Amino acid sequence: MTVLVHAGTLLGKPGEEPLSKQTIAIESGRIASVTPGFTAAKQGETVVDLSDAFVLPGLIDCHVHLTGEFGPKHKMDVVEESPTAIALHGARHARVTLHAGFTTVRDLGEIGGAGDAIFSLRNAVAKGHVPGPRIFAAGSIISPTGGHGITCGYRDDINLLLDASGRGDGVEGCRYAVRRQVSRGADFIKFVATGGVLTDTATGVGQQFFDDEYEAIVKTAHMMGRKTTAHAHGADGMKAALKAGVDGIEHGTFMDDEVMETMLRRRTFYVPTTLAGVTVAEYATTQDFMPPAIREKALAVGTQIVDTLRRGHAAGLRVAFGTDTAVSPHGQNAREFELMVKAGMTPMECIVAATLTAAEHIGQSKHIGSIESGKAADIIATASSPLDAIAELKNVKFVMRDGMVYKNAFATR
Repeated sequence: MTVLVHAGTLLGKPGEEPLSKQTIAIESGRIASVTPGFTAAKQGETVVDLSDAFVLPGLIDCHVHLTGEFGPKHKMDVVEESPTAIALHGARHARVTLHAGFTTVRDLGEIGGAGDAIFSLRNAVAKGHVPGPRIFAAGSIISPTGGHGITCGYRDDINLLLDASGRGDGVEGCRYAVRRQVSRGADFIKFVATGGVLTDTATGVGQQFFDDEYEAIVKTAHMMGRKTTAHAHGADGMKAALKAGVDGIEHGTFMDDEVMETMLRRRTFYVPTTLAGVTVAEYATTQDFMPPAIREKALAVGTQIVDTLRRGHAAGLRVAFGTDTAVSPHGQNAREFELMVKAGMTPMECIVAATLTAAEHIGQSKHIGSIESGKAADIIATASSPLDAIAELKNVKFVMRDGMVYKNAFATR
């Protein structure tokens, strides 16, 4: 069956001027053509009427954690919830993320005890069994013993019980950890270049691997056909990861001029996740569930992260959209856009970051990121133009992924 989408205003390729009154023809979940005017349906064809809407490609979030959500019960959830329950929570998070207009996500690390939940969820969504965004998953985060992403803050035998399969110490250990994630089905490899905020240990946010360990992680991943990205707050860890050839930097909170110059020269992607930083800073000042070690780091990182994006954008870094959602509630991913504008990006630059640049970052430019012939029919729509007010993207009214409509508030008018 051919589906015709009548788009009142179409931003088919972000970065270019939107077009008025366009028809998007969709066949077997792919875009067959985009033509001027509203084409009348022939026998057997269906029309989706978005003639009063602003239509654009499905959004891409390059940094989420679908199987968990940070909050007052987060620490107990890790030890009380079964892998099956975690997978079901992930399915709910996937649905609300899709309904928010994000048709593709990159999941960058399962929580402790989650088992293979994220891979099962990814496969279930791909088969159409569960509604959700297209998922690319990293599996467990590669981290040293005691490092960020390794379970800390419990009794030691419980820490060991929940120890993720991504723990790597020494060159051989790091090689094994990468190969283990690939064998589990990882699409990407994520490692911790520095300490992190939400690990309950006072190890700071500086470098956590030795230089030869970074090199072992990146080289092994590339040998096995996987791109790498590094969780990084401190400049020292970023420099070591960049020297090893990492493909992307997540957060980048305390990057200095040398880091930016290296990223520009190597065309390394930058995923700012400003929403995560702002959220933990908000929690640190309004909630009382954070342990002291986490609270201290949250206040240091959260107050800096928007300014870092401002400097990185001004320097010309390749910004790919990412939120670190799970730190913030699922479904609120689009709050990131407002913070990006606050940091000096235009609404169009924000949308490019969440479509074309994000698709390039995750190696999917041939399939997603724009509304063009041959690409997946990932289409969303808002009531008015987000180019005029970026907050419109917090209220997506229509969502289609692979040609299937998952949300259409326009149909009930």
